[in-house]
Amino acid sequence: MAQIELLAEQVVLVDETGSAIGTAPKSTIHGPDTPLHLAFSCYVLNPLGQVLITRRALAKKTWPGVWTNSFCGHPLPHESIPDAIDRRARFELGLDLDDVTVTLPDFRYRAVDSSGIVENEICPVYLAIASGDPIPNPDEVVEFAWVDPATLRRSVLDLPWAFSPWLGLQLKELTGFAT
Repeated sequence: MAQIELLAEQVVLVDETGSAIGTAPKSTIHGPDTPLHLAFSCYVLNPLGQVLITRRALAKKTWPGVWTNSFCGHPLPHESIPDAIDRRARFELGLDLDDVTVTLPDFRYRAVDSSGIVENEICPVYLAIASGDPIPNPDEVVEFAWVDPATLRRSVLDLPWAFSPWLGLQLKELTGFAT
């Protein structure tokens, strides 16, 4: 994705029912009064059943340096979430994905990080399969690990401050995953 495209990236604003009501520049959306907007989270599994977790780059505006799910993002206006997942998987992780499946279609959360920036998202959660290792974009991901889902669940319970809040909330709702 070219730098000019990143600067012009738009986020879809939604109402309480999840219906689109407008757009806003991604660069301006996250602050102390972040409006409700559309996003997605994706958990990537390998053929061994391990889940890819990533540590957010230290320059990220929200939750820098914390461990999180494989990747997240925002669909562009008029872009399907599966297409957005494909775009962000390649951009953030250099991965091509197979078997992308929605697992928590109605997930929604609001969280405030230590700097006061709010995340306020309707954020369907997806699972996908990848056969290779990621090649992370250093502007997005500082490190990654393939972990057993049960180990991830225990780690999030034991050290919640080290993980993104959406990861902890999503793991509570994901059935058949990280049990």
